[in-house]
Amino acid sequence: MAKIAPQLPIEVDSETGVWTSDALPMLYVPRHFFVNNHIGIEEVLGADAYAEILYKAGYKSAWHWCEKEAECHGLEGVAVFEHYMKRLSQRGWGLFKIQDIDLDKGTASVKLEHSAFVYVYGKVGRKVDYMFTGWFAGAMDQILEARGSKIRTVAEQVYGGSEEGHDDGLFTVKPL
Repeated sequence: MAKIAPQLPIEVDSETGVWTSDALPMLYVPRHFFVNNHIGIEEVLGADAYAEILYKAGYKSAWHWCEKEAECHGLEGVAVFEHYMKRLSQRGWGLFKIQDIDLDKGTASVKLEHSAFVYVYGKVGRKVDYMFTGWFAGAMDQILEARGSKIRTVAEQVYGGSEEGHDDGLFTVKPL
């Protein structure tokens, strides 16, 4: 496997130590640290309750990210969604590949390869990538709002790489 340098801009404030990529401050943490915290919370709350919390938080965060990045880079429409998937992939969450997107209909599907969660969980017979689900609807809804569309969406994970018979994940976005 060839190694490459990070493909996203990273600046570190010499006085505060705050990392920034594009328009937003970032945290750089080891994958095992993040996923072990995720697993610990899931064990206490249960996967379904935790997934509901993460959906709402992820939705809000994706909306904010897309709004700021669109402004920073002068992006709109599908280009915002493409940029979001690119940056998520560049930050190590996995490789997010848009299968289709239709802003007029409020639909999209995204394939996820090499999920950070699947690398840690392995094949466990259930979906473990649920943290990402709200991100897709939040991104889509921010883009739709910016276009003046009244459509709002919901996202769901169809399957995950942690389930038997699948090596990757699939997420869909559709109107409410």
